[in-house]
Amino acid sequence: MSQADEALVLRSQKGDRAAFEELVRHTARLVFSRLYLETGDVHRAEDLVQDTFLSAWRRICQVSEPSGFRTWLLTIAHSVAVDAQRHLSRKKRSGAHVGESALAGLCSGAPAPPEEAARNESRQKVLSVLRSLPEEYRMPLTLRYIAGADYETIGRQLGLTNGSLRGLLARGMEKMRAAMGRAEL
Repeated sequence: MSQADEALVLRSQKGDRAAFEELVRHTARLVFSRLYLETGDVHRAEDLVQDTFLSAWRRICQVSEPSGFRTWLLTIAHSVAVDAQRHLSRKKRSGAHVGESALAGLCSGAPAPPEEAARNESRQKVLSVLRSLPEEYRMPLTLRYIAGADYETIGRQLGLTNGSLRGLLARGMEKMRAAMGRAEL
């Protein structure tokens, strides 16, 4: 984490909303990538990102070392995802999850159920393989190909040089292709 980001953490702890907004801009893709890996759903991950930053703003004073902000933030993101999953599980058990949104999908211009099922199956295979990769490959691949971050942003988020990042992405893609080939057998 850069000294400028550490200064933003310190300013945020003093109630500076603009500083916190800048931290959000610097870390949003990282948090989204982590949550997308956990949920596999873009819309759900986006909602959880908002919940994560709201929770982080409320608890920013708990950060004891500004250099550990990203780790602290990702811990909050994980907790938010776990809590959301528990809430969803309770709703499913109670039968409260069927509503207008489920019925609206039937009349919308959404793909036919077989097409949607095939697309979801492919997405789940890719996510499963991505989740099985070591962390050093998983986060750069997620940030680049799912969150759409550029090399400079990813390097800054993960503390990598451009050459290191490109090497990790290349090796990670090799591992993804190999694992996808094994998954299709």
